[in-house]
Amino acid sequence: MKHRIAENIYEIRSTSEALPPRWRVVVGTLLFSLIAFGAFTLPDHPDALGLSPFLRLPLEWPLGALVLLMTSGRLRRVLGLMAAVVVFVILFLKIADIGTQAAFQRPFNPYLDIKMIGDGWNLMSGTFGSLVAVLVASMAVAGLLLLMGLFLRSMQWMAHARGLSRALLLLAFGALAIIGSLLLALGRPGVELHMAGYLSGRLSLVVRSIDDMRLFEAELKQGTGPRSGERLFQAVAGKDVVLIFVESYGRSAVDDPRYAGVTRPRLQSVQAMLDAAGLQSASAWVRSPTVGGLSWLAHGTLLSGLWVDSQARYDRLIRSDQPSLNRLFAQAGWKTAAIMPAITMDWPDASYYGYSQILPAAGLGYRGKPFNWITMPDQYTLAAFERLVRGPERESGKPFMAEIALISSHAPWTPVARMIDWDAVGDGSVFNEQATSGDPPSVVWSDPDRVRRQYIATIDYSLETLGSYMARFGKDTVFIVLGDHQPAAIVTGPNASRAVPLHVVSGDTDLIARFRAEGFSAGMLPAANAREWPMDAMRQVLIDRFSER
Repeated sequence: MKHRIAENIYEIRSTSEALPPRWRVVVGTLLFSLIAFGAFTLPDHPDALGLSPFLRLPLEWPLGALVLLMTSGRLRRVLGLMAAVVVFVILFLKIADIGTQAAFQRPFNPYLDIKMIGDGWNLMSGTFGSLVAVLVASMAVAGLLLLMGLFLRSMQWMAHARGLSRALLLLAFGALAIIGSLLLALGRPGVELHMAGYLSGRLSLVVRSIDDMRLFEAELKQGTGPRSGERLFQAVAGKDVVLIFVESYGRSAVDDPRYAGVTRPRLQSVQAMLDAAGLQSASAWVRSPTVGGLSWLAHGTLLSGLWVDSQARYDRLIRSDQPSLNRLFAQAGWKTAAIMPAITMDWPDASYYGYSQILPAAGLGYRGKPFNWITMPDQYTLAAFERLVRGPERESGKPFMAEIALISSHAPWTPVARMIDWDAVGDGSVFNEQATSGDPPSVVWSDPDRVRRQYIATIDYSLETLGSYMARFGKDTVFIVLGDHQPAAIVTGPNASRAVPLHVVSGDTDLIARFRAEGFSAGMLPAANAREWPMDAMRQVLIDRFSER
């Protein structure tokens, strides 16, 4: 790839030397203006993409051109290199902003988000294949390097203007700078000088993130909640406790008119199944620390009782001695287990949580085909949990606390799984026909409306599966079911709530009554006007309600 880039740059250089001097100046000026103007006016949010942002005059463009035209020698070369670096830092940050705003509804943070490049690679290669991922990454890197080389060359061509050409360029850029400055001073719209503020704002964001980590260190040192599980959880003594995270199950799935017609009847149907099985439920809203992805931040927040809203906080948490909810249960006499069908590589984080048994994707015995990035459908995950964990533990008589991640509702939301008879699940090969049905992600994601339809279809499948599972296997079990985060803005729209539903399900009437007294709504539908608990605070709510005699 490097050899090809070098050849392209050499061809550009050779072509430029063949151009007459005056044409080099014209081409250089046009290229410089196009790249600089585009970088300075490119929006930093996907909702702002369109024609109007480019109908503005960024004063940095003519001012930069004047500086290059009025300097010479080594100073001009140094300034040109600095200008190229600034332009491409701005271009990189804005492209990264568009990506993180679309996925996580926040700007790109260089201090916290560099690791997401690796996560994005894993998602892209898992969804579209390694070959496509390599091609896309190679084209992106090659394109940026080639564009930077072209920008440097364009500045050189423009700055070598002599005589009349130089005078005309100075006059044109000088007029733009003067007129633009006057309009800016008069407060007229359409003229901007804010790139310095944009870069300083990003630097301030990094500084605030570093200060935030100092604050988090203090929170870890102080700790929160009980330090030991001894003498806790008397209210659920002898019962299995199963914590289930449902991928991308957010408040929008319940409240948004586009999805409520699917999700609300499904939750009512789930409640009917629970009633028939002698189970009761209570529900609430919980505010997640993340949106659109990074599910492990939600897991870490709920289980630690600390607000973990960045990768830096998470990395520090898992090196700390703040006890997880799982570890407290283990200290109180429960066996702990993790059922993680999305874990396909080494998982060093597991040591923090204190599981006594870990079943990643490879340990669940699935012999069917994957559903694109999704390793296995939720129904198989729950069936494997019953077969591999609950079955053996019933014979020992020792209760366990399990954490399960259900991932059928993870993007790209194609194909959509369907429930089958529980007795037919077997080794999962029965799902092969479903796994190869439907259109590939490239087709689904070309139509935003179809993305939304398939998103809510996967949520509906996960809830149907959960309802059937709890009704069938829920005797002497306490379930805590919640979403990890809201999906991306393509599904929710901008500025959506970060809340997710949380449901507590049990056959213990007194236990459910305690949660209703806490402010939870009766049944599987949280009240629209109910409070939104921060997810870190919910850990103590669970500990208190489970520990009341």
